[in-house]
Amino acid sequence: MRKLKSIYGLVLFASVLLLGACQTEPQLIETPHDERIRVAVLVAEGFHDGEAFMPIGYLVNQGFDVTVIGPERGTVKAYNSDFTITIEKAVGEVLATDFQALVLPGGRGPAVLRENDEIIHFVSEFWQTGRVTAAICHGPQVLISANLMDGRTSTGIGGIKDELEEAGVNYVDQSVVIDGNLITSRMPDDLYDFSQAIAEELKQQVGLTLLMKQ
Repeated sequence: MRKLKSIYGLVLFASVLLLGACQTEPQLIETPHDERIRVAVLVAEGFHDGEAFMPIGYLVNQGFDVTVIGPERGTVKAYNSDFTITIEKAVGEVLATDFQALVLPGGRGPAVLRENDEIIHFVSEFWQTGRVTAAICHGPQVLISANLMDGRTSTGIGGIKDELEEAGVNYVDQSVVIDGNLITSRMPDDLYDFSQAIAEELKQQVGLTLLMKQ
């Protein structure tokens, strides 16, 4: 079973690279090197492999600069396969303003992240920037613990529907829900739509920023 799960994760990762490669050239707006569009992917032990690797692969293919962050530097293992991922920066080493988007994969990692005060502080600070915050599956649990979901429209894995609604969320059962700066999805089946939505929102955000500078 473990071997099958590993194969499943590899297929997911390869699929997003293939899908990205089959598209036309990325339409990312040109920016100077020191203004690269940076995306943080926040993980912890027990992350879902596909929900981390597929957005990373898609966004890198589209020309974004992705950094994996977490409670501390090091390697953490997925709960659903033998895949691991390296946390490049601890949240204490970065600023919320370093990034234009924050991605929260699901799995069991969010249960770890939501208990970490430093993580909650970072997520809250990032939210205050008004930049793109994206969460899939159990990822929205981190936003609940940061008291950021009251009055928002979002989705998530069906198992946290009640928790989301208790936090004041208008729950919608669809592949991607966009509410202002917040992008949410339900499950691995939604990963392509989720990743595409993040890229498109970032392109719009960057376009508006460059327009304001002119």
